[in-house]
Amino acid sequence: MKVATIALYHFVRIENLPELRLKLKQKCLEWGFKGTILIAPEGINCFLFGSLAALEEFRTAIQEELKLPQLPTWKVNFCSHSPFVRMLVKIKKEIIPMGNSEIRPDEFTAPYVSAVELKKWMDEKRDFLLLDTRNDYEIAVGTFKGAKGLGISHFREFTRAAEALPEDTKGQPIVTFCTGGIRCEKAAALLVKKGFKNVYQLEGGILKYFEDCKDAHYQGQCFVFDWRLAVDGNLNPQSDEPRERPMGTTGRHL
Repeated sequence: MKVATIALYHFVRIENLPELRLKLKQKCLEWGFKGTILIAPEGINCFLFGSLAALEEFRTAIQEELKLPQLPTWKVNFCSHSPFVRMLVKIKKEIIPMGNSEIRPDEFTAPYVSAVELKKWMDEKRDFLLLDTRNDYEIAVGTFKGAKGLGISHFREFTRAAEALPEDTKGQPIVTFCTGGIRCEKAAALLVKKGFKNVYQLEGGILKYFEDCKDAHYQGQCFVFDWRLAVDGNLNPQSDEPRERPMGTTGRHL
């Protein structure tokens, strides 16, 4: 039996959160999962360990429950041991805390640029701003060559930091990126809301870029919020021993 950890998120308007929480908790226990699910009015964010077959059933169930037109995207990482010791389903104000209720990626966000296309832009040395939306300690582990960080220690600080960007960047092409895409959804939407005219987001984040382009134009490793600690351009983990991350790390999934 193949077992794996999966990371899955989707921005979609959700009502009846207490009812959904109970339903998800019951199903996850039946499937034998361990991990964390966050639900909020803006969507769902999951990081789970279990059999791959059951996780695939879960993904389909989420699509049906939330009436999504297609299966939500996810990332799969095969490992033999669970990095979690319990199964938690929590109701939150936001699935990725930004502290800005005006930003609704389910209603609007910036267009995507694929990993292959972004690599092409960098190969051609196009003139654009590559904006790292992650926290400063993540950036210290690794980032794209020439990328600009905002010196934030928590994603809640992104709004303030974005407002301090030079005025002339509002007309400049900007590509936002993060680990797996969830923060980019909000970051790109906020920039559009603030009047930036030419904003894109890296589809699938750094992890998808590593899948498609390895470490081209990237320096260091990519910090991840799970037992792997960080991964290189071949998605090899820094840590070989699965273990649970300390709880309380915000934005831990993507």
